[in-house]
Amino acid sequence: MAKSLFIAPTSMDSGLTSVCLGLLRALERVGVSVGFYKPFRQSVHHGESSHNEGNDSSVEFVRTRSHLDPPAPIPLREAQQLLNRGNSDLLMENVVGEYQRVAKDVDVVVIEGLVPDRSEAYIARLNVEVARNLGSEVILVSTPKMSQPAEVDDELDFSSRLFASPSDPDVIAVILNKVGEPEKSGLSLQNVAGPVWSPANYRKECRVFREQRFHLLAEIPWQPDLLAPRVSDIVRELGVHVLHEGQMLTRRVQNVSVCARTIRNMIETLKPGTLMVTPGDREDIIVTTAVAALNGVPLAGLMLTGGLTPDPRVIDICRRALDTGLPVLSSGTNTYDTAHMLANLSTAIPIDDPDRIEKAMEAVATRIDTDWLQEHLKVHRQRRLSPPAFRYQLSERARAANKRIVLPEGCEPRTIHAAIICQQRSLARCVLIGNPDEIFSVARSQGLNLPEDIEIIDPARVRRKYVAPMVDLRKHKGLAPDMAEAMLEDNVVLGTMMVARDEADGLVSGAIHTTANTVRPALQLIKTHDQAKVVSSVFFMLLPQQVVVYGDCAINPDPNAEELADIAIQSAQSAEAFGIEPVVAMISYSTGESGSGQDVEKVREATRIARERRPDLLIDGPLQYDAASIESVARSKAPNSKVAGKATVFVFPDLNTGNTTYKAVQRSANVVSIGPMLQGLRKPVNDLSRGALVEDIVFTIALTAVQAKQVQDAGLA
Repeated sequence: MAKSLFIAPTSMDSGLTSVCLGLLRALERVGVSVGFYKPFRQSVHHGESSHNEGNDSSVEFVRTRSHLDPPAPIPLREAQQLLNRGNSDLLMENVVGEYQRVAKDVDVVVIEGLVPDRSEAYIARLNVEVARNLGSEVILVSTPKMSQPAEVDDELDFSSRLFASPSDPDVIAVILNKVGEPEKSGLSLQNVAGPVWSPANYRKECRVFREQRFHLLAEIPWQPDLLAPRVSDIVRELGVHVLHEGQMLTRRVQNVSVCARTIRNMIETLKPGTLMVTPGDREDIIVTTAVAALNGVPLAGLMLTGGLTPDPRVIDICRRALDTGLPVLSSGTNTYDTAHMLANLSTAIPIDDPDRIEKAMEAVATRIDTDWLQEHLKVHRQRRLSPPAFRYQLSERARAANKRIVLPEGCEPRTIHAAIICQQRSLARCVLIGNPDEIFSVARSQGLNLPEDIEIIDPARVRRKYVAPMVDLRKHKGLAPDMAEAMLEDNVVLGTMMVARDEADGLVSGAIHTTANTVRPALQLIKTHDQAKVVSSVFFMLLPQQVVVYGDCAINPDPNAEELADIAIQSAQSAEAFGIEPVVAMISYSTGESGSGQDVEKVREATRIARERRPDLLIDGPLQYDAASIESVARSKAPNSKVAGKATVFVFPDLNTGNTTYKAVQRSANVVSIGPMLQGLRKPVNDLSRGALVEDIVFTIALTAVQAKQVQDAGLA
């Protein structure tokens, strides 16, 4: 029977949704089979309905960020009507029924409670009734902000007493959220330097934790960047006019600058993420904002107030600035009223903002004490690796590997940002190749601070020393020094030489280069290791319930049986290196002995060779995709196969099949894919999509670091 955790907030604005979803993510990450249930839908934020169109944000976020499909919650007004008519038993029957449907296939259910409301006195008791009827243990969520430990003790004492009768559930733990939040939060209207307040050591100074009355499950610091709305969210909530859309769907407002000053006194406000608010007739400020945009400063946008618009000639002067993606809005109210509305925007995360909820979930998930929780709940791990567990294990393995990864596209903004994140998270020791002045300039324009320990190599200063080694590596091809020097003008070639000479452990490129630009130098200079017959590739496909491996989907057009067997073994080794139990299916249009033909025979022979070379691996084929992946189909088509219905590694017979399948799954099912990861090289080189997001680059760098450790441990380098 599933165990349930009822998450009860002690006050409004506790960040309850983020905490519940972060807890869900943390449990998934360590392999716990977990479900989500929210009994009642409650609107507690101004503007939430306009953001989320009447849908419940928690349920929608769970549906879009996981494979779960929780039931729609009962509207709180409907629940209140049942209580007023004396039908509390019927209400609880409905709640228990919905909960049972969620709980039947999982080990633990996270239940989101109701937020306390002074005007609705029955809410606190309704929380207790639900927790009692579902047999839940309770976790309190408190927002101490800048409170003293004694105040936190009092609040937790009061809230826990609500659950204190012998028949009521136990409060087992507390999550402190938004620790250090200032009294007035939201969008900052000015940047005022002041004393930094350090929160108390609640773990040691609060009586309830010191005496082990409750376990402190997490302390989550106040992170104002999690509040940053997109410009489009402001348009939607405030109903302002859009004069120029630009990149309003992606640019975020970190702070607001109400500007009516002279140009020299407003320069300091022109920073990344700032929404400039000024009367529509202040053309000097408008032009200055445009100049900043042209200089590469990613401002959030420009808000013109008072219903005023600048002269058309001024608009023409600013046209190129608009082409950089700068959004321009117009408010019909005066500057003061507009600023007031901006300062009081809803903090609710819109349903259509997956990036923001992802960051909020991660902020919670990374701080949950899952070891204590698993021990308390005594739950078992899933056999299959979920996407959150894969990402978590990837990061942990990358940190342990501690590898030096070279990034030839060192002046590219996304690459710089990814390198900074990797350095901060200790995922790899990144080396940016590029002109240092240009790298620092790009970083400043993006509002990024390069860590002091990040390594930058100026190619102009080091290029000459690689000419002779490159000539030596390619002398069998007749490479002359002048040709080598010309080729080394390409930073990808330079970075590949660093890897070939064991000066770096791996390379990641492709944000602005083609796959051929990235892969060709690796094949020429790094070459395959002794155990590989071919260089191949895999994609890690983050399906809703598990991560699987697809190979080869990017390199070999039509491998023969020997090469296909090699791809299968390489792909199994890659899966194992990243925590995926390798169960290898050799994919074909026929299953078992049911079909014949040259293509099927190739897969059959490849299966035989792979089994002969690696008898310790679970490998079977030929198998059709549905027989390999779906247990019910496997029972019918391949009842005696140990692989059918359980495959985690899918090896496709040729590039046409593999590439088509991975893209069809990726696009049709909205699945995240990480790759292609090259395998078979003496040292790892990995390619990026030119549309890669910063987080994609971060994961590829981490993946490369882990792969480098795998190659080293196997003695292949």
